[in-house]
Amino acid sequence: MKAIVVEKWLKGPEELRVSNIELPAEPKKGELQIQVKAAGLNFFDTLMIQGKYQIKPPFPFVPGGEFSGIVLKSTVPKFKVGDRVFGSGSSFAEVVNVNASMVLPMPRNFSFEQAAGLFITYPTSYSALVLRAQLKAGEYCLVHAAAGGVGIAAVQIAKALGAIVIATAGSEEKLAIAKKFGADYVINYRDKDWTEQVKKVTNGHGADVVYDPVGLVEQSTKCTAWNGRILIIGFAQGTIEKIPANRLLLKNISAVGLHWGAYTKNEPERIPEVWNALFQLFESGKLQPALYEKIYTLDTIPEGMKAINDRASYAKVVAKVGNQDSRL
Repeated sequence: MKAIVVEKWLKGPEELRVSNIELPAEPKKGELQIQVKAAGLNFFDTLMIQGKYQIKPPFPFVPGGEFSGIVLKSTVPKFKVGDRVFGSGSSFAEVVNVNASMVLPMPRNFSFEQAAGLFITYPTSYSALVLRAQLKAGEYCLVHAAAGGVGIAAVQIAKALGAIVIATAGSEEKLAIAKKFGADYVINYRDKDWTEQVKKVTNGHGADVVYDPVGLVEQSTKCTAWNGRILIIGFAQGTIEKIPANRLLLKNISAVGLHWGAYTKNEPERIPEVWNALFQLFESGKLQPALYEKIYTLDTIPEGMKAINDRASYAKVVAKVGNQDSRL
């Protein structure tokens, strides 16, 4: 089968190569063998292959974090051969073995491409806004990098919860995408006065909740409301911020971290709660996965990763993997 295999830490996605390797062994008890139909691409995929991510798998490894596909072999009663599923695992390969706990049935009427980017992206945004920030209807929610994968999910979820959404992005094209997917107001964070613009659209109140996957916490404190909550999702701009504590003190601001992947270890009982809520939103049509206009292939995954890194893409970047028949 074809797969991308990493045998040493790389400088970047341009060094990735597709190889022909053996099919995975028989799945162990509790595992599924899945034919990958589509893979979701993330910024952390680049950190992973560079050895800069918090999880450092032993060499050689297949990178990739999200997939959708068809069950080829099952060792658990919950899933049967032929089931359409999505989940998390080493997705840059035509066939993967994954623990069944990391897989869910695909929502009805979703394509493989739509489902490929669900497993990490949407629960990250939902758990941040609901579990951590306790976003309420009528509150102002400021979403940075709102046209990106987790950003566009946050825009959609905040709207579905009844919030007033202010989206930031770095270009007119991306602002238009955020508006298309539900943002009430859009602001270019390259404008020097973007924090003043936030204050203006909120009539001086400021943002009750700030969703920040970029690293704009310090600047965001200037336009955060009294008792505001700033969600620290990631550091896509490349540097980890040092936050002046006096900014938080003066306005009763809470800076709140979110590490969705760690819920498996630390709060596993919250995971079904998040997924049940998300599936209700998927089934109701209130959440429709937003995809980047270009769908990549296994061979062109490095181009897709570069598009994310260069901030040239928007929404969720996905790649078709393997052939599109139901079996290899």
